[in-house]
Amino acid sequence: MLNRRSFLQGLMLAGGYSLLPLSRSGWALAAPDPSDRHMIVILMRGAVDGLSLVAPYREQNYYAARPNIAVAPPGQTDGLIDLDGFFGLHPSLSPLMPLWQSRTLAFIHASGSVAETRSHFEAQDIMETAMLNSALANQGWMNSLAQILPDNHAPTRTLSFGNVLPKIFQGRYNVASVPSGIKSNGGKSVEDPKLQQSLNQLYGNQKELGGLYQEAISSREGMMQDLGNEMEAAGKNAPGADAFVVQATKAGNMIRNDPHIQLMFMDVGGWDTHIGQGNGKGALANKLEKLGQALAALTLALGNEYQNTTILVMSEFGRTVAQNGNSGTDHGHGNVAWLMGGGIKGGKVYSRWPGLNPNQLWEGRDLAVTTDFRSIIGATISGHFGVSDIAMRQIIPDYKPDSGLKGIIG
Repeated sequence: MLNRRSFLQGLMLAGGYSLLPLSRSGWALAAPDPSDRHMIVILMRGAVDGLSLVAPYREQNYYAARPNIAVAPPGQTDGLIDLDGFFGLHPSLSPLMPLWQSRTLAFIHASGSVAETRSHFEAQDIMETAMLNSALANQGWMNSLAQILPDNHAPTRTLSFGNVLPKIFQGRYNVASVPSGIKSNGGKSVEDPKLQQSLNQLYGNQKELGGLYQEAISSREGMMQDLGNEMEAAGKNAPGADAFVVQATKAGNMIRNDPHIQLMFMDVGGWDTHIGQGNGKGALANKLEKLGQALAALTLALGNEYQNTTILVMSEFGRTVAQNGNSGTDHGHGNVAWLMGGGIKGGKVYSRWPGLNPNQLWEGRDLAVTTDFRSIIGATISGHFGVSDIAMRQIIPDYKPDSGLKGIIG
């Protein structure tokens, strides 16, 4: 009796596909069989603070720039989890440490887009099209990838979570959607009701200060509303971290039960932390806790298919190195990406670390980008599916292999 792999190979060969490279200039795929492999891309919309997620705790400039929001070094209360003696993982992501210890989790720090934009929307479009001038793109890079890989013709081959097809999956190839019906939970008020009540009692009825107090409150409310609107818009209605736990489990179960699924996209919003970000505890920590639980649940639900799956997690840009006046961070530049999966050469932070001295910062305020996100995408696709460098340029027109990422998947 033919096994599943032989059967699928026969189908693809009958359809004119080859699983062996014809030449270095060809687009054909190298072994292993790509029909047995899965790739999940997760976009953290809103620009997560990579300097909290994976913090350079050996950099004194990190603590100097963030007196209230830096995560404490390893060994201290609510401190980082040491990764390699220089970088530490946020304590809320502790559910992922078994993956780090099994070397199936890796981080790529000081990575991101070399574009100069600080717009969530433009930066997300760039990341979803893999083109710095996304206005010239006619499809997303995952749709382009679907056109390049041998097609198993299963209706579930490409799946996108959400009610609207994201730009990353837009294009000629037909993509199935898994509706969520969930709106981002970002943009909640950070005002303390008890504090507001006390202030109202203290100043509200005073003749001299009452008017000024009311003006200040109105101004504050206006600012908060504007920031809240921006934070919600940046999420593009992606589910928040709470809802993502359920979706991630569902995604893992779907792939385990239907191995025809090859490409999957998910997003999670609520990472635009302008206000009250917190450090080892607080608003960001609470979201990261849910994210860690969700990704751990995803790997558990995948079961044995985790060995055949690569999970790429990215965000459109990072946050400012220094905290702002609201104990938060503003739109930045460099960030951290991460890879999970059975084939990842993990247990390592891949980085050409640029440093956090004032003269090392991008535009004097941000972590510099030393690894182009397009190289990460390319290394992921090449290592996981065996796509050649020539074919990669059909997916990422400006693709350039990065020697620092060579062998990160194998």
